[in-house]
Amino acid sequence: MRLSHVIQVLDEIYPPAWAESWDAVGLVCGDPDQEVGRVMFAVDPVSAVVDEALEWGADLLVTHHPLLLRPVHGVAATTPKGRLVHRLIKNGTALFTAHTNADVADPGVSDALARAVGLTGELRPMVPAADDPRRGLGRVGRLPAPLPLRDFTARVAAGLPATAWGVRAAGDPDRPVGTVAVCGGAGDSLLDTARALGVDAYLTADLRHHPASEFAEHGGPALIDAAHWATEWPWLADAERRLRAAVAAPDAAEAARKLETRVSTLVTDAWRLHDEGAK
Repeated sequence: MRLSHVIQVLDEIYPPAWAESWDAVGLVCGDPDQEVGRVMFAVDPVSAVVDEALEWGADLLVTHHPLLLRPVHGVAATTPKGRLVHRLIKNGTALFTAHTNADVADPGVSDALARAVGLTGELRPMVPAADDPRRGLGRVGRLPAPLPLRDFTARVAAGLPATAWGVRAAGDPDRPVGTVAVCGGAGDSLLDTARALGVDAYLTADLRHHPASEFAEHGGPALIDAAHWATEWPWLADAERRLRAAVAAPDAAEAARKLETRVSTLVTDAWRLHDEGAK
């Protein structure tokens, strides 16, 4: 299977047109004519992930976060990102990114997060896309039965990969939680949306002190803050399944049916240490 075919499949699952105007998605490096037998999925295109990809012999690394989000004028090996590009090209490993186009897909990043923390039944976007109400930013769903906030927080921690950041919650620990909004990654821009939706809790990442404090003062939903990396990691397995299903179609070539895939379990969250201080 050629890289160009894999890219075509990924672009059909996560169309680049769905990405935000400021985003950088698609093929970062790689020859469209090269053969692809192994594809690895990861959240971050960092050196440890590239080490894993090269050691496994991946022909393609698919990441959620872009490597080159801001404009650059060169990729010399004198910079960390330039060195990664050189290593990938030297070893024949392509790099592809699906970022905000995967966030708003149906299913997308927030669908995977919702299922990971126990939401069942139909999910709906917090902010539906103008051209398709089934996709958009965030998701809203329900738990099979209401839980106290302390128990739902524990369920979130159990459903997501462990990080030094952990899982934090703001609100009455005994507050019943039945309806939940989630947004993978940094979701404080949707705080007002979560309040307007009338959900019992809002799960996201990278919540800042002042917005969270002001939000709590207005009697909105309980807030649950997890590590950025952890809230997006569940999507990798979904992207892997969707790619495999697409290339395993009845008319697919034999090479496509032999495609090997792998989800990286390396914790690449930026925060590595956590100390609660004096008790």
